[in-house]
This record gives sequence, C-alpha cells and structure tokens, in this order.
Amino acid sequence: MPCITFNAFGFLQKKLRERNLDCCNVSLEIKEQETAGDLMTRLGLSDNDVEAVFINGGVSSFQTTLKDGDRVAFVPPGTPGPYRVLLGIRDSKKRRN
Repeated sequence: MPCITFNAFGFLQKKLRERNLDCCNVSLEIKEQETAGDLMTRLGLSDNDVEAVFINGGVSSFQTTLKDGDRVAFVPPGTPGPYRVLLGIRDSKKRRN
C-alpha cells in the first residue's frame, strides 16, 4: 500500500493528538486515488480546520491525488498576511475545487 509522510501545523497538532493521532513526520498509508481532501476527512478535520495543503513543499489543491512517497502538510487558518504570499496560500479557498 502507498505511504506518505504527514505533518500538521499549529492547533491542528493539538486537535489530532487529542484523537491519539500522530501528526509530526508520521508515515501514513493511503488508499489508491486518495486525495488530500479525502485524507483531511479521514483524519476528522473540516474545511474550517485546514486552510491550505502543501504537497512536496508547494501549495496544492485539496483535489490532488496523493502518491507513494509524497510529503503532505496541513496548515490551519491564521497564517499572518506577508507569509501567506510567500507561502502561496493567498488564494487557498480557490484551491479547494
């Protein structure tokens, strides 16, 4: 089965740890054709919890199909203004489609 390396940032770490889920450089098995949005749902996170997803170091759509070896990170809302532009999450709501 394919595996990814997963990280969560900010308050997402606390939320996942409360559910006894690892969230820092953890190896996760994924299903064939699983998207970043599917992973978010499987981990019990909502659209309000996650503002952006990074796949292999870049902002990606939640509809991106994950592949074996991908590095995936979820970023919560609240990243300060200037960093949003540098990180590429200024239009993150558009990336949900």
